[in-house]
Amino acid sequence: MSLKVLRFLTAGESHGKGLVAIVEGIPANLELNPEDINRELARRQKGYGRGGRMKIEKDKVEIISGIRFGKTLGSPIAMAIWNRDYENWKERMAVEGKAPEGYKPFTRPRPGHADLAGGIKYNQRDLRNILERSSARETAARVAVGAICKKFLSEFGIKIGSYVRVLGGYRVKDMPLDLWSRHLKAEQSEVRIPNPLEDNFVKAIIDKAKEKGETLGGIIEVFALNVPPGLGSHIQWDKRLDGRIAQALMSIQAIKGVEIGSGFETGFLPGSKVMDEIGWKENKGYFRYTNRLGGLEGGITNGEPIVVKVAMKPIPTLMSPLRSVDINSKEEVKAMKERSDVTAVPAASVVAEAMLAIVLADALLEKLGGDFMEEIKERFKLYMEYIKSF
Repeated sequence: MSLKVLRFLTAGESHGKGLVAIVEGIPANLELNPEDINRELARRQKGYGRGGRMKIEKDKVEIISGIRFGKTLGSPIAMAIWNRDYENWKERMAVEGKAPEGYKPFTRPRPGHADLAGGIKYNQRDLRNILERSSARETAARVAVGAICKKFLSEFGIKIGSYVRVLGGYRVKDMPLDLWSRHLKAEQSEVRIPNPLEDNFVKAIIDKAKEKGETLGGIIEVFALNVPPGLGSHIQWDKRLDGRIAQALMSIQAIKGVEIGSGFETGFLPGSKVMDEIGWKENKGYFRYTNRLGGLEGGITNGEPIVVKVAMKPIPTLMSPLRSVDINSKEEVKAMKERSDVTAVPAASVVAEAMLAIVLADALLEKLGGDFMEEIKERFKLYMEYIKSF
């Protein structure tokens, strides 16, 4: 993903040897250990409605470079997450040689997946060469990068959380008022909803969909607290932080909609019901009486919580497959089936946290500059003093 200060890349196939992530731009002297990353990887693997893959994989990170004696060096951090399931796929996913005897190429693309569009783009007659990389398994590497960015942001009091608002058409009721309480409640829920008392109802919806061979989507809310005003900029289109956040979240597999604050609802309301009135108090400084715009004005953070909703479509792999066309015979067929989840909405909320953390860490580094933590913390302190005096 192209960022301003941070850079990261991921590599790896869903059933290959593993996933690799490289992140550059994390300052020196940030205290970090593998458990900071493994904790987030474990959160991503939870959630009612996941498939058999999660019973096989127990994701653990192996840090290859960029950290020594528990602190970052300022150099690129390289990480690997090895796929346990590779043992069952090593002949079919071999780097060298030929396909094993009896191997059948994947030729029946799934509607809603990258299979056919990717096959055309890269001239691949075996669509497994597309689906292996386009799979959401890749998000484990993003979560590893996001875990590092979360740790960096926590040094400045910035907290990131998420919860599921809608799953399978069911809208969660009776949520706590404040965002962090919603996040903590979601951590106690098997489907990451901020009211665990409704878990059984939502799980029944998932079970019913599984019986029908269906999959389910939903809506996630992800947020960041204690973000200082002044991150991002209005001066160019690609510097606007709301645009950068939207692009990062939309890049997550199966995400089809992103809205910041009240989002699409603002199109139905008059200005007086949309804008956040400004106040000021001694010991608090500037604040907004509401947060309908989700903490961003003119592409710049305004000091209120950043609040973003993302809509996730149902997973394209259906156990009751839809109509498709065999790319060799051109005959109408049922789309191929691949081991899959009924829903991955709870897991996607953790991925959304990671992507928001990456963008905000980049924006904070862009604002403050610096190469090591002590330097950046001093600059942050001076900046916060400036904000209080404005």
